[in-house]
Amino acid sequence: MSGEIADQTEKLHKVLARSGYGSRRSCENMISDGLVEVNGATAQVGARVNIELDSVKVSGEIVGIRPDLVYIILNKPKGIISSVSDPQGRPTAVDLVPCETRIYPVGRLDFDSEGLLLLTNDGDLTNLITHPSNGVEKEYLVQVDRAISEKAISKLRNGVELGDGISAPAKLTKLSETLIRIVIHEGRNRQVRRMFEVVGFRVVRLVRTRVGPIRDSNLRQGEWRVLNPEEVVELRNEASTSADRKASTMRRRS
Repeated sequence: MSGEIADQTEKLHKVLARSGYGSRRSCENMISDGLVEVNGATAQVGARVNIELDSVKVSGEIVGIRPDLVYIILNKPKGIISSVSDPQGRPTAVDLVPCETRIYPVGRLDFDSEGLLLLTNDGDLTNLITHPSNGVEKEYLVQVDRAISEKAISKLRNGVELGDGISAPAKLTKLSETLIRIVIHEGRNRQVRRMFEVVGFRVVRLVRTRVGPIRDSNLRQGEWRVLNPEEVVELRNEASTSADRKASTMRRRS
């Protein structure tokens, strides 16, 4: 392979992410699971390709050059899986958004929770938003089963042990005796519910009201819309700025 062609290659998992197959991490998992072929041979993690010259397939499906990127915000109702498919046959977020282009949810919003959920085919942006170290904020309204104490709020603000590590400091605002606004930047499984359980409160209702700079109080449950170009730029800028800030902090510590 000539130097000129070699310079045009990219890591395979990045190519797959840009082509709408998921985040970089999930694309690496597909490669390690043996689902990806390059020029007829099973690909290895770390492989580099030139998508214009190499034949790349995922589960037998030919991967083409980068598709048009799609960015959608959905007001997910309770009882919907934040996934592309579900082995149990339950309705998914993707089922609510008829789209000819392959899209997938960005991060988690669990079965019993409601609110704003991003869907896209932009793997690079997905990676920026979902990586916990990048600090993209998610805001929720949380209704608990009884009046919450200031002591519990203080613990949540400082971080609590969840079994898979201590939660990062959170921003909390008490709106009423049982209603709290919380802002976090991590995305662990059922994180908000688990945080409140640790301090002795059961979450009765959980609604995500913001992802990064994206809000939309006009969307009814089950409704969705395409983000406008300005919103996409704002979202990408916040995700990139958070990642750059984290990298700068790490360099100063080293």
